Amino acid sequence: MVTVSSCCSGIRAASGIPMTDAFMSVSLRPPLVLISIDRRAKMGAMLHEGTRFGVSVLEAKQTGLSDRFAGRVADDLPEATFEIVHETPLVEGALAHLVARVVRSYWGGDHSLFLGQVEFARYGEGRPLLFHGGRYERLIEDPHVFSLLPRELLDPIMALGEEREYADGQPIMQIGEAGSELLLVVDGEVRVERPGLSKRIGAGELIGEIEVLDPGGGRIADIHAVGPVRTVAVSRDRLLAALEADPRAALALIEVLAARFRETA
Repeated sequence: MVTVSSCCSGIRAASGIPMTDAFMSVSLRPPLVLISIDRRAKMGAMLHEGTRFGVSVLEAKQTGLSDRFAGRVADDLPEATFEIVHETPLVEGALAHLVARVVRSYWGGDHSLFLGQVEFARYGEGRPLLFHGGRYERLIEDPHVFSLLPRELLDPIMALGEEREYADGQPIMQIGEAGSELLLVVDGEVRVERPGLSKRIGAGELIGEIEVLDPGGGRIADIHAVGPVRTVAVSRDRLLAALEADPRAALALIEVLAARFRETA
């Protein structure tokens, strides 16, 4: 979640800092950002070319502050505290801060658009607060499912697979193709690439764990061999047969998925 403040608003009360309707990066050289403010908001009348605004990206644990900024009324909501940078209030404890000076403003119907040149920026460690579909969400960095099963339950499943070898640079999986197999990297390394992620994984790692459970959605990453790679591939049909044959494995898989659901609820 992103909150925006100016040198003339927001200090008096936390509810004076609005959530933006839009915030985006425009340019790196020079560093430019764009915010969209409802024309009915008091802050919109306070911003003009030459004034500054601050952007605070809230951290995952700051849901209470987010609710307060959104105008929700509750006795247990925390009060916001601020620090002043370049005469602009920034929310203390936020994951990232920006201070920008307005260089252009534009009429956008019932909103005003303000283009700002960044004069100050910093970020810290943590997770951003995400809001989607009317509720707070979180990112799962680790999409493992089958690899969380006990070895005594996973090994019999992987024993049903067939070995495959790949040459350096050869594609193993591609975004969009049917996720009909679960693969174990036996030897070598693979490169996993999808929007916002690029990493290497090595021997002992499983790939295609999510897609094999939902093959209709297609692969979510491009995966290529880095040097010679040997894998074991288990088809979806064999995987389902193994789960039917061993109810313990099926139950353990349900428990893993339930834990994942709790993380996102």
